[in-house]
Amino acid sequence: MGADERVFVQGIDVAGRGGTFGVLEGLTEEYGEERVRNTPISEVAIVGSGLGAAMTGMRPVVEVMYSGFLGVPMDQLLNQVAKLRYMTDGNVDIPLTIRTQNTSGFRAAAQHSQALHQVLMAIPGIKVACLSTPADAKGLLRSAIRHDDPVVVFEHAGVYNRSGEAPVGEHEIPIGEAAVEREGTDVTVVATQVQLWNALEAAEELAGEVDVEVVSPRTFDPLDVDTIADSVRKTGRCVVADDTPLRAGTQSELAALVHEECFFDLDFPVQRIGVENVPIPFSPTLEDEVVPGTEDHVAAIRRLA
Repeated sequence: MGADERVFVQGIDVAGRGGTFGVLEGLTEEYGEERVRNTPISEVAIVGSGLGAAMTGMRPVVEVMYSGFLGVPMDQLLNQVAKLRYMTDGNVDIPLTIRTQNTSGFRAAAQHSQALHQVLMAIPGIKVACLSTPADAKGLLRSAIRHDDPVVVFEHAGVYNRSGEAPVGEHEIPIGEAAVEREGTDVTVVATQVQLWNALEAAEELAGEVDVEVVSPRTFDPLDVDTIADSVRKTGRCVVADDTPLRAGTQSELAALVHEECFFDLDFPVQRIGVENVPIPFSPTLEDEVVPGTEDHVAAIRRLA
């Protein structure tokens, strides 16, 4: 926002309160309520006005509080945001960034506990990014805001309090570039957001028994298949983990791509880790049963070792 006056933020309670989980705290004091704008409780208005502003040359960053609420402006996302640049033969840029968050493990019940990036991943014309680390948060968000296509950025409530290194200064991560977060030789784990941290914890737990390489896709559209495939060719074994449901989740797409690209290098079929195919329960005991944890990674890795 300091570098580009066209960038503004809008959403529910973003001014003053700092938006969901206080992620935008301090922006109002620095840039004022003209550029940090509270909206009515209407995702249709939030996304629709953001789209219009983007088409006229602004670079809006709009917040939809929870990814489950993306269902409200879905017609705009599916038929307007995703398609207008294509339908105008590239004559109209759509530099719209939509921030939202996946959630699990917070006892927030089914409507507020979902991961839905696989839904947006299936819509051509929208870039999809998943933030998993502090470096991702800085580098991918900066790239999304400067991109001329619409980008939906999925944060995750379960990683807001995680700490890690983030480069200072002009740090950008190209849209479509995966990262090897931990190098290894025996098994590749491809994981995002909370499951990335679970994979890293499992890798540490198994150190000395299995040498685990952990890859973070970072963006799902475009997807860096080459980095994932190179890792799997090296290890010959692969686990895919995500907070989306196992049925039609990102795990299925990634597993299919790994089998296509690395079939003759695989020693075993790809293993998948994900949420059970039920709405996430409010009950803490049931939620812990449905949402995978570090122990699920350890078990999946040991099945391949």
